Amino acid sequence: MKIALVDDEQTCLDEMKQLCSDFGQSIGYSVETVPFSSGKSFLDAFDKSGFDLVFMDIYMEGIDGISAALKMRNQDNRCLLIFLTSSTEFMPDAFSCHAFEYITKPFSKQRIFHVLSDAIKILPQEHRYISLAADRKTVRIFLNEIISAVTDAHYLNITLASGEKLRCRITMPEFIKKTDHDARFIPINKGIAVNAEHILEFKNNCCILENGIKFPVRIRDSIKIEQMARDYHFEKIRGRQSSFTNRQHRRENEI
Repeated sequence: MKIALVDDEQTCLDEMKQLCSDFGQSIGYSVETVPFSSGKSFLDAFDKSGFDLVFMDIYMEGIDGISAALKMRNQDNRCLLIFLTSSTEFMPDAFSCHAFEYITKPFSKQRIFHVLSDAIKILPQEHRYISLAADRKTVRIFLNEIISAVTDAHYLNITLASGEKLRCRITMPEFIKKTDHDARFIPINKGIAVNAEHILEFKNNCCILENGIKFPVRIRDSIKIEQMARDYHFEKIRGRQSSFTNRQHRRENEI
């Protein structure tokens, strides 16, 4: 997760950098922070930086946080925006910028950790990766890029969303273990696992993926397999709703 820290107070930048680093280490999640001392310097770098999350102060000299956020939204509606400020008076304006959260200063370590935990529930598909040996080199593969994995003797043929195919000397159980038994990878037949994010439909005892590839589904377990796919998407939606509800409760407590 790549995080931009935008604040004209160096002490706040230093504190947030340390808290984000501590959070990443506490859960084994890769976190990179980039500090900016003004809204202008942030906007100058934003387009090419690919941030996933932005902590934005509101009271800053020059371009204030709300104005900077509105300009940012003209370029990107994807990244999560979290305001840090000493007052709640700008909360309505903040959420017009599609803010993910609004934190008042001074804040606690627990408060920041809670917000980052909520963010992880929204961003994990993009930021979890595994390292695999393919073509005599080690490559990092983001889990959301993997469409399917198919056993071929002592190898695993992995298809990516880009269309690229990797042949890795690894067994299916070893692959599943590397993903930390990620729920999106569903075993639909012997030696075949597909990413639930890329399933288009189940039809005629086949699993049809978004790229048009069809795999046969183990007939005796077809109902269970389809239910696993539905359960994955249900839990994903419920996790986001729970995250939203928790944020709403914290906002109400702050007002």
